[in-house]
Amino acid sequence: MNNNDILRKLRYIFQYSDDQMMETFGLMEHVVSRSQVCAWLKGDDHAGFMQISDRNLALFLNGLIVRFRGKRDGKLPVTESKLNHNIVFRKLKIALSLQAEDILSMLRKANFRLSKHELSAFFRKPDNRHYRECKDQVLRNFLQGLSLERLPNKK
Repeated sequence: MNNNDILRKLRYIFQYSDDQMMETFGLMEHVVSRSQVCAWLKGDDHAGFMQISDRNLALFLNGLIVRFRGKRDGKLPVTESKLNHNIVFRKLKIALSLQAEDILSMLRKANFRLSKHELSAFFRKPDNRHYRECKDQVLRNFLQGLSLERLPNKK
């Protein structure tokens, strides 16, 4: 899964319009144009497709945190310049105020089994001996489960 896949899936899950996508970036005091958003959302094989950078995806994810949780003491969340699936997963967990049981339930809806211990390993610091890298399959199934949770009538 690349950054554009993640952005497309999140747009679908939250059913955001182009304006709502731009507003989400704006919550991080970052301005993006409609043409940028459209280029990021196009399929990889379409003319005008543009790869979204790690920093821009981090800005969008932080914008989701602000949208769903509110601004924290006037400070904006830290925007990473380099992302991995663990960071994306953590930011979505924070934005949606999800507990381990909520995430495991979503994964079960996507027919993916994971133990609580395996899940907690994704949210540990990279230098922790129990840290595990979140692979495409886990993030993809989490987003699928999130989609089934938020959009139960759509398959």
